[in-house]
Amino acid sequence: MTALDALPVAASRTSPANPIARRITWPSWPVRVAVVAAAVAVWQLLTTNHVALSWIRFDTLPSASAVAERFAQSVRTGDYWLDLAQSLVRIGTGFAVASVLGIAAGVALGRSRTAELTFGTVIELVRPIPAIALVPVMILLLPSSEAGMVAITATAAFFPIVVSVRHAVRALPTVWEESVRTQGGGDIAVLRRVVFPGSLPGVFSGLSVGVGVSWICLVSAEMISGRLGVGYRTWQSYTLVDYPAVFVGMLTIGVLGFLTSAFIELAGRRVTRWLPRGER
Repeated sequence: MTALDALPVAASRTSPANPIARRITWPSWPVRVAVVAAAVAVWQLLTTNHVALSWIRFDTLPSASAVAERFAQSVRTGDYWLDLAQSLVRIGTGFAVASVLGIAAGVALGRSRTAELTFGTVIELVRPIPAIALVPVMILLLPSSEAGMVAITATAAFFPIVVSVRHAVRALPTVWEESVRTQGGGDIAVLRRVVFPGSLPGVFSGLSVGVGVSWICLVSAEMISGRLGVGYRTWQSYTLVDYPAVFVGMLTIGVLGFLTSAFIELAGRRVTRWLPRGER
Protein backbone atom coordinates (compact mmCIF):
# COMPACT_ATOMS: atom_id res chain seq x y z
CA MET A 1 0.00 0.00 0.00
CA THR A 2 1.37 3.43 -0.95
CA ALA A 3 1.16 6.62 1.09
CA LEU A 4 -1.58 7.96 -1.16
CA ASP A 5 -3.63 4.79 -0.74
CA ALA A 6 -3.44 5.14 3.02
CA LEU A 7 -4.95 8.64 3.05
CA PRO A 8 -8.63 7.60 3.11
CA VAL A 9 -7.90 5.08 5.89
CA ALA A 10 -6.07 7.67 7.96
CA ALA A 11 -8.81 10.20 7.39
CA SER A 12 -11.48 7.75 8.52
CA ARG A 13 -9.51 6.96 11.69
CA THR A 14 -9.11 10.61 12.64
CA SER A 15 -12.73 11.59 11.97
CA PRO A 16 -14.66 12.20 15.21
CA ALA A 17 -17.00 9.35 16.13
CA ASN A 18 -18.94 11.47 18.59
CA PRO A 19 -21.79 13.34 16.81
CA ILE A 20 -21.49 16.19 19.32
CA ALA A 21 -17.89 16.77 18.22
CA ARG A 22 -18.92 17.32 14.63
CA ARG A 23 -19.26 20.94 13.63
CA ILE A 24 -22.61 22.23 12.54
CA THR A 25 -22.45 23.26 8.90
CA TRP A 26 -24.63 26.08 7.69
CA PRO A 27 -25.78 26.34 4.07
CA SER A 28 -23.49 28.91 2.50
CA TRP A 29 -25.65 30.76 -0.04
CA PRO A 30 -28.62 31.55 2.26
CA VAL A 31 -26.20 32.94 4.84
CA ARG A 32 -24.41 35.06 2.22
CA VAL A 33 -27.70 36.43 0.89
CA ALA A 34 -28.91 37.21 4.40
CA VAL A 35 -25.67 39.06 5.23
CA VAL A 36 -25.88 41.16 2.06
CA ALA A 37 -29.57 41.93 2.69
CA ALA A 38 -28.79 43.01 6.24
CA ALA A 39 -25.97 45.27 5.03
CA VAL A 40 -28.25 46.88 2.43
CA ALA A 41 -30.97 47.39 5.07
CA VAL A 42 -28.52 49.13 7.42
CA TRP A 43 -27.28 51.28 4.54
CA GLN A 44 -30.84 52.29 3.68
CA LEU A 45 -31.66 53.16 7.29
CA LEU A 46 -28.53 55.23 7.86
CA THR A 47 -28.88 57.25 4.65
CA THR A 48 -32.64 57.84 4.70
CA ASN A 49 -32.52 58.95 8.33
CA HIS A 50 -29.57 61.27 7.57
CA VAL A 51 -27.41 59.90 10.36
CA ALA A 52 -24.45 62.21 10.98
CA LEU A 53 -21.98 61.68 13.78
CA SER A 54 -18.93 63.68 14.74
CA TRP A 55 -16.56 61.18 13.07
CA ILE A 56 -18.67 59.80 10.21
CA ARG A 57 -21.57 61.06 8.10
CA PHE A 58 -24.17 59.16 6.12
CA ASP A 59 -26.41 62.08 5.17
CA THR A 60 -24.23 62.89 2.15
CA LEU A 61 -24.42 59.37 0.66
CA PRO A 62 -27.12 58.19 -1.74
CA SER A 63 -29.56 55.70 -0.29
CA ALA A 64 -29.72 52.07 -1.37
CA SER A 65 -33.07 52.69 -3.06
CA ALA A 66 -31.61 55.60 -5.06
CA VAL A 67 -28.70 53.44 -6.18
CA ALA A 68 -31.08 50.63 -7.14
CA GLU A 69 -33.15 53.07 -9.19
CA ARG A 70 -30.02 54.38 -10.92
CA PHE A 71 -28.89 50.83 -11.60
CA ALA A 72 -32.23 50.04 -13.24
CA GLN A 73 -31.72 53.07 -15.49
CA SER A 74 -28.13 52.09 -16.32
CA VAL A 75 -28.88 48.52 -17.41
CA ARG A 76 -31.39 49.84 -19.94
CA THR A 77 -28.64 51.77 -21.72
CA GLY A 78 -26.04 50.43 -24.11
CA ASP A 79 -23.19 52.30 -22.42
CA TYR A 80 -23.40 50.16 -19.27
CA TRP A 81 -23.06 46.88 -21.16
CA LEU A 82 -20.37 48.30 -23.44
CA ASP A 83 -18.32 49.36 -20.42
CA LEU A 84 -18.89 45.99 -18.80
CA ALA A 85 -17.80 44.09 -21.89
CA GLN A 86 -14.71 46.27 -22.33
CA SER A 87 -13.58 45.70 -18.75
CA LEU A 88 -14.18 41.95 -19.04
CA VAL A 89 -12.11 41.77 -22.24
CA ARG A 90 -9.26 43.65 -20.57
CA ILE A 91 -9.33 41.57 -17.40
CA GLY A 92 -9.64 38.33 -19.35
CA THR A 93 -6.73 39.10 -21.65
CA GLY A 94 -4.42 40.41 -18.95
CA PHE A 95 -5.25 37.66 -16.49
CA ALA A 96 -4.74 34.92 -19.09
CA VAL A 97 -1.30 36.28 -19.92
CA ALA A 98 -0.42 36.60 -16.22
CA SER A 99 -1.61 33.05 -15.49
CA VAL A 100 0.53 31.44 -18.18
CA LEU A 101 3.65 33.48 -17.43
CA GLY A 102 3.16 33.39 -13.67
CA ILE A 103 2.76 29.62 -13.41
CA ALA A 104 5.74 29.00 -15.69
CA ALA A 105 7.91 31.48 -13.78
CA GLY A 106 6.81 30.12 -10.41
CA VAL A 107 7.72 26.56 -11.38
CA ALA A 108 11.08 27.72 -12.75
CA LEU A 109 11.90 29.70 -9.60
CA GLY A 110 10.86 26.83 -7.37
CA ARG A 111 12.90 24.25 -9.27
CA SER A 112 15.97 26.09 -10.53
CA ARG A 113 18.62 27.78 -8.44
CA THR A 114 19.87 29.60 -11.52
CA ALA A 115 16.43 31.01 -12.27
CA GLU A 116 16.10 32.14 -8.67
CA LEU A 117 19.42 34.00 -8.73
CA THR A 118 18.81 35.70 -12.08
CA PHE A 119 15.16 36.10 -12.96
CA GLY A 120 14.08 35.88 -9.31
CA THR A 121 16.26 38.83 -8.36
CA VAL A 122 14.56 41.06 -10.93
CA ILE A 123 11.11 39.90 -9.77
CA GLU A 124 11.86 40.70 -6.13
CA LEU A 125 13.07 44.17 -7.10
CA VAL A 126 10.01 44.99 -9.19
CA ARG A 127 7.37 43.22 -7.07
CA PRO A 128 7.09 45.87 -4.31
CA ILE A 129 6.27 48.57 -6.89
CA PRO A 130 2.47 49.06 -7.09
CA ALA A 131 1.23 48.05 -10.52
CA ILE A 132 -0.79 51.25 -10.85
CA ALA A 133 2.47 53.23 -10.48
CA LEU A 134 3.63 51.64 -13.73
CA VAL A 135 0.86 53.31 -15.77
CA PRO A 136 3.14 56.13 -17.06
CA VAL A 137 5.81 53.57 -17.98
CA MET A 138 3.30 51.40 -19.84
CA ILE A 139 1.98 54.42 -21.74
CA LEU A 140 5.52 55.22 -22.87
CA LEU A 141 6.42 51.63 -23.73
CA LEU A 142 3.27 50.47 -25.49
CA PRO A 143 1.67 51.96 -28.59
CA SER A 144 -1.83 52.49 -27.15
CA SER A 145 -3.52 53.10 -23.82
CA GLU A 146 -5.57 49.94 -24.39
CA ALA A 147 -2.42 47.80 -24.50
CA GLY A 148 -1.16 49.64 -21.44
CA MET A 149 -4.25 48.81 -19.39
CA VAL A 150 -4.01 45.14 -20.35
CA ALA A 151 -0.32 45.16 -19.40
CA ILE A 152 -1.12 46.76 -16.03
CA THR A 153 -3.74 44.08 -15.38
CA ALA A 154 -1.30 41.31 -16.31
CA THR A 155 1.46 42.81 -14.18
CA ALA A 156 -0.82 43.10 -11.14
CA ALA A 157 -1.86 39.44 -11.34
CA PHE A 158 1.58 38.11 -12.28
CA PHE A 159 3.37 38.63 -8.97
CA PRO A 160 0.84 36.96 -6.62
CA ILE A 161 0.70 33.98 -8.96
CA VAL A 162 4.51 33.69 -9.14
CA VAL A 163 4.97 33.88 -5.37
CA SER A 164 2.20 31.36 -4.61
CA VAL A 165 3.37 28.84 -7.22
CA ARG A 166 7.01 29.19 -6.17
CA HIS A 167 6.17 28.45 -2.53
CA ALA A 168 3.93 25.53 -3.52
CA VAL A 169 6.67 23.95 -5.65
CA ARG A 170 9.29 24.36 -2.93
CA ALA A 171 6.99 22.80 -0.34
CA LEU A 172 6.61 19.52 -2.26
CA PRO A 173 8.10 16.55 -0.39
CA THR A 174 11.34 15.41 -1.98
CA VAL A 175 10.31 11.78 -1.51
CA TRP A 176 7.72 12.21 -4.26
CA GLU A 177 10.37 13.19 -6.79
CA GLU A 178 12.71 10.45 -5.60
CA SER A 179 9.94 7.90 -6.05
CA VAL A 180 9.42 8.94 -9.68
CA ARG A 181 13.13 8.93 -10.44
CA THR A 182 13.66 5.49 -8.93
CA GLN A 183 11.08 4.23 -11.43
CA GLY A 184 13.15 5.63 -14.29
CA GLY A 185 11.34 8.93 -14.72
CA GLY A 186 13.16 12.01 -15.94
CA ASP A 187 12.57 15.72 -15.49
CA ILE A 188 9.46 15.71 -17.69
CA ALA A 189 7.95 12.86 -15.68
CA VAL A 190 8.70 14.69 -12.42
CA LEU A 191 6.97 17.82 -13.70
CA ARG A 192 3.98 15.87 -15.00
CA ARG A 193 3.52 13.48 -12.08
CA VAL A 194 4.79 15.48 -9.10
CA VAL A 195 5.26 19.22 -9.63
CA PHE A 196 2.11 20.12 -11.56
CA PRO A 197 -0.44 18.04 -9.58
CA GLY A 198 1.27 18.65 -6.23
CA SER A 199 1.37 22.43 -6.65
CA LEU A 200 -2.24 22.82 -7.84
CA PRO A 201 -3.54 24.15 -4.48
CA GLY A 202 -0.87 26.87 -4.55
CA VAL A 203 -1.60 27.61 -8.21
CA PHE A 204 -5.28 28.25 -7.60
CA SER A 205 -4.53 30.20 -4.44
CA GLY A 206 -2.32 32.52 -6.48
CA LEU A 207 -4.92 32.79 -9.23
CA SER A 208 -7.61 33.75 -6.73
CA VAL A 209 -5.46 36.49 -5.21
CA GLY A 210 -4.20 37.62 -8.60
CA VAL A 211 -7.63 38.15 -10.13
CA GLY A 212 -8.67 40.36 -7.21
CA VAL A 213 -5.54 42.49 -7.48
CA SER A 214 -5.92 42.73 -11.25
CA TRP A 215 -9.45 44.12 -10.88
CA ILE A 216 -8.17 46.83 -8.54
CA CYS A 217 -5.43 47.89 -10.92
CA LEU A 218 -7.62 47.66 -14.03
CA VAL A 219 -10.24 49.98 -12.56
CA SER A 220 -7.52 52.42 -11.48
CA ALA A 221 -5.96 52.32 -14.95
CA GLU A 222 -9.37 52.92 -16.57
CA MET A 223 -9.89 55.93 -14.33
CA ILE A 224 -6.53 57.37 -15.36
CA SER A 225 -6.28 56.65 -19.08
CA GLY A 226 -9.36 54.73 -20.16
CA ARG A 227 -12.06 55.77 -22.60
CA LEU A 228 -14.43 52.91 -21.86
CA GLY A 229 -14.86 50.52 -18.96
CA VAL A 230 -16.47 50.33 -15.55
CA GLY A 231 -13.67 52.30 -13.91
CA TYR A 232 -13.82 55.05 -16.52
CA ARG A 233 -17.60 55.36 -16.19
CA THR A 234 -17.39 55.45 -12.39
CA TRP A 235 -14.86 58.29 -12.45
CA GLN A 236 -16.86 60.16 -15.06
CA SER A 237 -19.95 59.90 -12.84
CA TYR A 238 -17.96 61.32 -9.95
CA THR A 239 -16.85 64.33 -12.00
CA LEU A 240 -20.50 64.90 -12.98
CA VAL A 241 -21.56 64.68 -9.29
CA ASP A 242 -23.78 61.69 -10.10
CA TYR A 243 -23.16 59.84 -6.85
CA PRO A 244 -25.78 57.09 -7.33
CA ALA A 245 -24.02 56.19 -10.60
CA VAL A 246 -20.70 56.14 -8.72
CA PHE A 247 -22.15 53.53 -6.37
CA VAL A 248 -23.51 51.59 -9.33
CA GLY A 249 -20.00 51.39 -10.73
CA MET A 250 -18.51 50.44 -7.37
CA LEU A 251 -21.05 47.67 -6.81
CA THR A 252 -20.59 46.42 -10.36
CA ILE A 253 -16.85 46.14 -9.76
CA GLY A 254 -17.46 44.34 -6.48
CA VAL A 255 -19.83 41.82 -8.05
CA LEU A 256 -17.48 41.17 -10.96
CA GLY A 257 -14.55 40.62 -8.61
CA PHE A 258 -16.61 38.32 -6.42
CA LEU A 259 -17.84 36.24 -9.35
CA THR A 260 -14.42 35.84 -10.94
CA SER A 261 -12.80 34.86 -7.62
CA ALA A 262 -15.64 32.43 -6.89
CA PHE A 263 -15.25 30.86 -10.33
CA ILE A 264 -11.53 30.30 -9.78
CA GLU A 265 -12.10 28.83 -6.32
CA LEU A 266 -14.80 26.51 -7.65
CA ALA A 267 -12.52 25.38 -10.48
CA GLY A 268 -9.74 24.80 -7.96
CA ARG A 269 -11.97 22.62 -5.80
CA ARG A 270 -13.03 20.56 -8.79
CA VAL A 271 -9.48 20.08 -10.04
CA THR A 272 -8.09 19.23 -6.58
CA ARG A 273 -11.01 17.13 -5.36
CA TRP A 274 -8.63 14.16 -4.98
CA LEU A 275 -6.85 15.98 -2.14
CA PRO A 276 -7.88 15.64 1.53
CA ARG A 277 -10.29 18.42 2.47
CA GLY A 278 -7.82 20.27 4.72
CA GLU A 279 -5.16 20.52 1.98
CA ARG A 280 -7.30 22.14 -0.75
